[in-house]
Amino acid sequence: MRLRKAVGAAVGAVGATALANRTLARRAREFEPFLPGEHRTYRWRGFDVAYTEAGDPDAQDLVLFHGINAAASSHEWDPVFAELADQYHVIAVDLPGFGHSDRPPLTYSASLYETFVRDFLTDETDDPVVVASSLTAAYVVAVAGDVAASRYVLVCPTATTIPGRRVWLRTLVRSPVVGQALFNLVVSKPSIRYFHDDHGYADTANLDDEVVEYEWLTAHQPGARFGPASFVSGHLDSEVDLAEALGDLEVPVTLVWGADADMPPLSTGRELAEDADVRLVSVGDAALLPHVEHPREFVDIVTAEPPAVQ
Repeated sequence: MRLRKAVGAAVGAVGATALANRTLARRAREFEPFLPGEHRTYRWRGFDVAYTEAGDPDAQDLVLFHGINAAASSHEWDPVFAELADQYHVIAVDLPGFGHSDRPPLTYSASLYETFVRDFLTDETDDPVVVASSLTAAYVVAVAGDVAASRYVLVCPTATTIPGRRVWLRTLVRSPVVGQALFNLVVSKPSIRYFHDDHGYADTANLDDEVVEYEWLTAHQPGARFGPASFVSGHLDSEVDLAEALGDLEVPVTLVWGADADMPPLSTGRELAEDADVRLVSVGDAALLPHVEHPREFVDIVTAEPPAVQ
């Protein structure tokens, strides 16, 4: 009798969880791209990869690659997108598995994203300025030797976010009922605000309600948990040695770091800049997203004439 009640309770809990998941999915209406501009699609290995472009097509290409998190997309670049388009042909990409790009249930990996970055830059750009954030900056650095870029601007680059690889965690988050429920908790609006306050922003007064709403919407689209499942389980960490790879580049590199960043901290940026012999610019009163908290300063950094490579 007790066993029957326990089984009944378990089945009821699973049913309630599934219902809650479906309710949230229905609330997550179809959403429009966040960035203004021409919205286009790059067909890559069965994916439709979304990107937005703006500015004079005859101007120099500047490509923006967003960082990786549970609610990531090219919307990250909104505060600087229009101003950069005044001087460049700007292209902001939604990585496979994020934003308006396809999100099939693949086991996403660092090698997949490194290959994507290499192919996109080769196929869609000509001698670009490449701007990349956080973990995605490592993917850019890993393939930089295979790409003809004019220079790189890397925001708080890191190759490692979650030490070790946990297959069980990836499997759990990918699961259709419990995994979806756990993911829904992570990407609830209070959680989104918590993570931004914890390490994204130095001052969450800079976090707009519109951004939180958009991040909630993008994180509740079909297939949204599969890319982040690989991220939280350590499977998106890159094996590239950032200092060695950056030191081998023969084009200008600028590292941009929020002075209040802790994932990774500014001290890591100083060490990386010294080891690779590249330029480091620290932005005060900013954390992981200096381009969001201080867009005017960031645009000035990107558009400034870079120092010559020695």
